[in-house]
Amino acid sequence: MLLTRQRRRAVIAGVVTVATAALGLGLSTQFASAQTTLRGAADDIGIDIGVAVNDSLLQNNQAYRELVAREFNSVTAENVMKMESVQPSQGQFNFAPGDRLVNFAQQNDMSVYGHTLVWHSQSPDWVENLSGTALRQAMENHITTTMNHWEGDIFAWDVVNEVVGDNNGQLRDSFWLQGMGENYIRWAFEAARAADPNADLYMNDYSIDGVNAKSDRYYQIAQDLVARDLLDGMGFQAHLILGQVPGTMEQNLQRFADLGLKVRITELDVRIQMPASQQELEQQAQDFQRVVEICTNIADCSGVTVWGVRDGDSWVPDVFEGYGAPLLFNDNNQPKPAYHAVLEALGGDGGPTTPPTSDPVTTTPPPTGSGCTATLTVQSPWNTGATYAGTVKANQSLSGWTVTWTWPGSERISNAWSIQGTLSGATVTASNVGYNGTLSAGQSTSFGFNITKPDGSTASVPTVTCTPA
Repeated sequence: MLLTRQRRRAVIAGVVTVATAALGLGLSTQFASAQTTLRGAADDIGIDIGVAVNDSLLQNNQAYRELVAREFNSVTAENVMKMESVQPSQGQFNFAPGDRLVNFAQQNDMSVYGHTLVWHSQSPDWVENLSGTALRQAMENHITTTMNHWEGDIFAWDVVNEVVGDNNGQLRDSFWLQGMGENYIRWAFEAARAADPNADLYMNDYSIDGVNAKSDRYYQIAQDLVARDLLDGMGFQAHLILGQVPGTMEQNLQRFADLGLKVRITELDVRIQMPASQQELEQQAQDFQRVVEICTNIADCSGVTVWGVRDGDSWVPDVFEGYGAPLLFNDNNQPKPAYHAVLEALGGDGGPTTPPTSDPVTTTPPPTGSGCTATLTVQSPWNTGATYAGTVKANQSLSGWTVTWTWPGSERISNAWSIQGTLSGATVTASNVGYNGTLSAGQSTSFGFNITKPDGSTASVPTVTCTPA
């Protein structure tokens, strides 16, 4: 069944039980309010916030599944819908891994973006050895069989992926081009349109985020395909380097939208030369926020997909030596500054940068003689909850820290960022995450969280104890 934004927006905020019987996982997930999760904020403005999903982690890691279901309303298969996975031997199709993702998405009221049908990489050897009519028939059969299998379950497909090379906007010298000539792009779209007339058909590539020779060539190809009614959207991968969001990115996406196309950020990550400093993580947050704001500024931007969930799951360190930390969550499933920047760009509420809606209430700082001190501030109270900001100050050099407090009433943490540990219950024992534990004497770092307070009373500010690790 094709999942629409309207259907996703019909989900009522609160506790939603997620029955993943198809995976045999027995998973239940609590969806927070629209103001405090990426998917809630994105649903409110009618766009997708997507993520590339790893099949092995989907099957074997409950925390991973819960994070994907809570924070995203769209999923893309990282690998299992590529040709080498779907048709490893000619005529022998393996849809089981892709079906797992589709079932997970349907159980969690998410849409599925298909990636990818025709690509020079991750294609099986048997197809690379064909040419001429045999290659065309194999390509068209793969497109038709794959799209027919998931017809109605996948709302859009990357029909061709990375068909333009990196030099002067020439078509990539792939086995597809060598075997069929440049008409193979049009033939692929004709087969895709016939296989599933209701699916949106996209082209997709990297290094076309700004105006350049490569994106210019895609613009020319797009004009021809639009004239033939074969193209519905253009995908911009946006595998970016820290501090290098192209200045012409919005202009570039808008010119494709002006052709009548949907545009989409399809594989967003922002890599940092390791080790990542706090300043670099803040710059990364600004980069993510800028890219998402570009999408929200364009009426025909269908959404943003981040290429992976947690830093350790990313492809980046294996491909770009010395680089890493490119995603929204760290390896402890904790949100990074970039997460809160994306939430803010989507119009959400709950990050540490959210401005207070009333005069803040702050604890009296404890004595400064200990190794570290901590304070809590109520930033944004509402009827049954509040957003808190926490600060840890180092009075000596620290390699880590732990903060503890006990709630005096019904307050309970619903979600948190930049801390980890025992966050449920009346007594909280929380420690730093990877990037904010090392502090020099006099340095400070921050963390934050949201609480629920069912009795509706004024949010309290407990005394916090800080202990060096």
